[in-house]
Amino acid sequence: MKLHIIYTEKNVLLSKKQYPSWREIQSDFTDYKASLGPWSESEAFEYLRDEYPALEPAPDVQIAQLLKSSMHTKELTFRD
Repeated sequence: MKLHIIYTEKNVLLSKKQYPSWREIQSDFTDYKASLGPWSESEAFEYLRDEYPALEPAPDVQIAQLLKSSMHTKELTFRD
């Protein structure tokens, strides 16, 4: 499954929805700023691990939560 990391004005999101391009992501999020992907689970994990050490729970846990969920998008959570 391919994942997208989506940046909005207020949040960083992880999405498993299959978007053909960033334009479709932009139409889903009115406060869209940028996005990365589509990436494999391992690519998304490596990026999140390297770029966001304050993710809590860890990136692999948050990715697994999204993949097991019926939701298409998950807001990433960080330590305070």
